[in-house]
Amino acid sequence: MHVTLALETSCDETSAAVIADGRTILSNIISSQIPLHQKYGGVVPEIASRKHIESVLPVVEEALQAARVSLEQVDVIGVTYGPGLVGALLVGVATAKALAFGLDKPLVGVNHLEGHIFANFLSHPELKPPFVALVVSGGHTSLVWLKDYNDFELLGQTRDDAAGEAFDKIARVMGLPYPGGPQIDRLALDGNSKAIEFPRALVAPGSFEFSFSGLKSAVLNYLNSAAQRGEAVNQADVAASFQTAVVDVLVAKTLQAVES
Repeated sequence: MHVTLALETSCDETSAAVIADGRTILSNIISSQIPLHQKYGGVVPEIASRKHIESVLPVVEEALQAARVSLEQVDVIGVTYGPGLVGALLVGVATAKALAFGLDKPLVGVNHLEGHIFANFLSHPELKPPFVALVVSGGHTSLVWLKDYNDFELLGQTRDDAAGEAFDKIARVMGLPYPGGPQIDRLALDGNSKAIEFPRALVAPGSFEFSFSGLKSAVLNYLNSAAQRGEAVNQADVAASFQTAVVDVLVAKTLQAVES
């Protein structure tokens, strides 16, 4: 059995996982910082970095215990090297370097976005390239053509706000707690997705670029205009209509990429 110990500290969650033979998750431990950042309405990089320092070794130890694997049985150390918050990444990379040096094991740096894509191999062990991957995270929205395991072609990405970023910003304006994305999703369940017609950008066939800045501005203008007129706003309808506008574009472009 080939064992990988993997560390992730790119933003506000400290995570360590133990993987067997590249496909089987033996353990995956996550220490979330959501309660710490909620009062600020978003992630504070300096606070995130300090919390990673406190959490990273206990999380690694818990991951090894949960997997029933010792450090000596680890064959390789993997760590996210970017993109992400510089200070937060530094904690994970420094820890991984120290472990690799102390154990005399190989160290593998992993691109954050490639990690998102390769996570599909863990969820679907039978999956093999080629395939199209849609990456939708807090800071990134991208369409990638995976020709082979290490042969990527970026088909398109966001020109401005990422989808997740737009979710968080709209949630903040609506007075919803951090993190805003899950709050919008829950609220949308009770709303009418056709109540408000929000714009869809860059929808011309053959374009794999994304843009959510205009959609975000349209939602903000809708909310501000209603406030100025003293009109009540159905937040569930706003959430549902906004979410549908985002998802429509993501799905349409992904299907176009697959068909092309």
